[in-house]
Amino acid sequence: MSRKLSQIIAILLLITIGFSCSRKKDKWTNRTWHDVTTKNNTLYNGRVAFEKGKQDIVQTYKDNFWELLPVERLIVSEDVRLPNEVLNQNFDKAEEKAAKAIQKHSMLIDDRERNPKIDESFLLLGKARYNEQRFIPALEAFNYILYKYPTSNNINHAKVWRAKTNLRLDNNEKAVEDLMKMVEEEYMEAQDYSDAVAMIAQAYINLEQKDSAVTYISKAAIHSKNNEEKGRYLYIKGQLLNKLGYKDSANYAFDQVIELNRKTPRRYMLNAYMAKARNFNYETGNKQEFLELLTDLEEDRENRPFLDKIYNQKAVYFNTLDSINLAVEFYNKSLRTNSEDKYLESLNYKALGDIRFDNQEYAIAGAYYDSTLERMVVDSKKYRVLKKKRVNLDDVILYEGIAKTNDSILNVVAMSPEERLAYYSEYTEKIKAEAVAAEEAAEIARIKGELPNEQRFNQPKTGLGNSGGPNPGEGGTFYFYNPTTVAYGKTTFKRTFGNRELQDNWRISSITNPSAVSNVDQTEEEEYSIDSDPTFDPQTYITQLPTDQAVLDSLQTDRNFAYYQLGVIYKEKFQEYGLSTDKFEGLLKSNPEQRLVVPSKYNLYKIYLLQGDVTKSNELKQDIINNHGDSRYAKILQNPNEALEGDKNSPESMYNRLYKDFKDQKYASVIKESNELITKFGGEDFVPKFELLKAQAIGRYQGYEAYKEALNYVSLNYPQSPEGKKAQLIYQTTIPQIQNSDFTEGVEQDKNHKLVYAFSRFGDNQAQELKERLDAIIKDLRYDKMKVSLDIYTKDQQFVVVHTKRDKLGAEGLAELLILGKIEDTRGVDLTKWNRKKKYYEKVNKEYFIVASPNYRIIQIHKNLDTYLQPKSE
Repeated sequence: MSRKLSQIIAILLLITIGFSCSRKKDKWTNRTWHDVTTKNNTLYNGRVAFEKGKQDIVQTYKDNFWELLPVERLIVSEDVRLPNEVLNQNFDKAEEKAAKAIQKHSMLIDDRERNPKIDESFLLLGKARYNEQRFIPALEAFNYILYKYPTSNNINHAKVWRAKTNLRLDNNEKAVEDLMKMVEEEYMEAQDYSDAVAMIAQAYINLEQKDSAVTYISKAAIHSKNNEEKGRYLYIKGQLLNKLGYKDSANYAFDQVIELNRKTPRRYMLNAYMAKARNFNYETGNKQEFLELLTDLEEDRENRPFLDKIYNQKAVYFNTLDSINLAVEFYNKSLRTNSEDKYLESLNYKALGDIRFDNQEYAIAGAYYDSTLERMVVDSKKYRVLKKKRVNLDDVILYEGIAKTNDSILNVVAMSPEERLAYYSEYTEKIKAEAVAAEEAAEIARIKGELPNEQRFNQPKTGLGNSGGPNPGEGGTFYFYNPTTVAYGKTTFKRTFGNRELQDNWRISSITNPSAVSNVDQTEEEEYSIDSDPTFDPQTYITQLPTDQAVLDSLQTDRNFAYYQLGVIYKEKFQEYGLSTDKFEGLLKSNPEQRLVVPSKYNLYKIYLLQGDVTKSNELKQDIINNHGDSRYAKILQNPNEALEGDKNSPESMYNRLYKDFKDQKYASVIKESNELITKFGGEDFVPKFELLKAQAIGRYQGYEAYKEALNYVSLNYPQSPEGKKAQLIYQTTIPQIQNSDFTEGVEQDKNHKLVYAFSRFGDNQAQELKERLDAIIKDLRYDKMKVSLDIYTKDQQFVVVHTKRDKLGAEGLAELLILGKIEDTRGVDLTKWNRKKKYYEKVNKEYFIVASPNYRIIQIHKNLDTYLQPKSE
């Protein structure tokens, strides 16, 4: 009995122990499971946030398919960021979750990490920092993985990301070295291999080794499991081959992108088509098939987001084949798509501007170039080239306008009275017919407005039902679509009602506007008639023609100068030799001034040389030598080697010599010689330089009013030259700043006073002798901060100026010591051992005045010394 009892007790004890152990085990298991779940949830949430951040980049990143695409999409900002500033909340959250997983679940025991998930946390941490553009901290995270987890399954992944980080830090050689070692020595999964060689390709692109980049981007495309990446890599391969000049191989790469079709985003396929189109050979290719392809792409509904590119390419096709009207149509179609591609818009505007330029519609071309510049990267090379052309075009617009207007006037003046009457009669009959048509259209619009609603529309072939837009083939044109009709309506309203403000009850505004009353009364008494309108009378224009010979001579002079300038501009700035030749030859046939004859012939000689027309160039060469032997152009033609070595009689050399004289204050000779050289080199580019230099000399020599007048002359007569624009800028900004001639009061304590001695500019060299004597005294006394200058004041007077760097009292003290003739320097001398022998100088017993720098400047600008020296009234 006792034995059985013992067995029962033992069994119950075992059951109790087992139950207890089971409870403890379950408790430990639950806790462990909870910890793992928490750890995995933290890391999982971080990964989700990171993927969302990557999707944000893909969706917001705008690829520029006109440039070589980067392998990885990431916009690196150059802006300085605040310490807590975040670029993307998702990446910030991913970094936070990764750090939390590391802090809470790391099991670093005996310098070894026991938790196999921590390497993934560090990887996520580094990737999040990388995409937040914090590359140094990201590099630390990746290096930590490589150092602490050499056997991790993510080791290759970490190496790729470390290489990507090195690329962002411009360590391209280091990235290539690390990745090449990895791909050569280690087994890698296909996607990891693709990522690695893609980064090698990017490193070689950064190093400008495009041939090596092609090899590795090809491998990346082959091994990538991601079709979006595959399409991108193949497109980059095509771009690289294009840059290397292998168009056939590039087209094959673009064909591979096209074959992916819907497996990759459509933007790659469409841009691959466009890239192939830009490689099309118009000489050997099948142009009909090419046009059909572009038309098919245009008609495909799936390509609607890309119509801007397709229209542009069709425009290029027609432009290349000289179908200019169709090209203009498709360039405008591309612009009307409201494309987000600013570079494409700039290409469209540039092409339209070039077409207008070739048609000599310079004002319109200038407007297109302005639109182009607005869409280009400022200060890029292409921007600077076009900007220069646009600035030059201002000159063309100006001088073409002068030439066209003056030619028109001179041609009509040269006609006989009968020819003039016939010429203007033809013009007035044309504009009268347009006015009659506009009046009829306005009357139709008025009648239509009075019809009942049900009769206003759907009236076939009457012109009354075309309210949907202009359609001349099916009747009349809607009133507001016809600018002539609108202009006529405005004119009729003004004649009937006078000038009326936009306000309520405008019809009775005559009550408070007497002028409007008189206008209404007059129009009621004399009803307007086209037949009596002087606008349509030929005599209206004939009577306005100038008859004064002086006016006609001025028109011809301006026209000839415009022709010369246009010839130079077309030759030098646009290399349009045909247009340049027309202008020079036209000038020589129109009795030009003598100063324009030889330069025009010389320019024609140079153009014929460039065009290879030896016969005409030799004829002009002999003409210049035989008929203008004393000109510098004849000397250049006779001695070209001397001209190349440097002609001291060239405008450049003479300008440099004159400028040196200006710096030496030889203002009178500068003004005199500038006038001579302006006449000698009339019509050349250096004339505005001489004019501006003369204006500067006049200002220094004659004062404010003369300077203002001279600047105004330069700005008005040479508005398109750099010197004319500089003169205009000075006139608008500097002149208002210096127009005040009042002297500044209360500057006695300022340490900028000058001791001034006035001398005549005629007779002996007393002023120069005093300057040299004062220089010697100041040097001997070691007054290093002082200096002496000889300044021209007017044509009759000059100043010896001691710039004392002292206040008024200190400057007067120096003047008194100079008068005494004994000056001593005791600075740094031990007075107990001082030799008290005085230093004696020749007395400077000359009348002087003391003036502060601001007031001395006013004296020089306004030449008002007498006003300054007048005793001040108490």
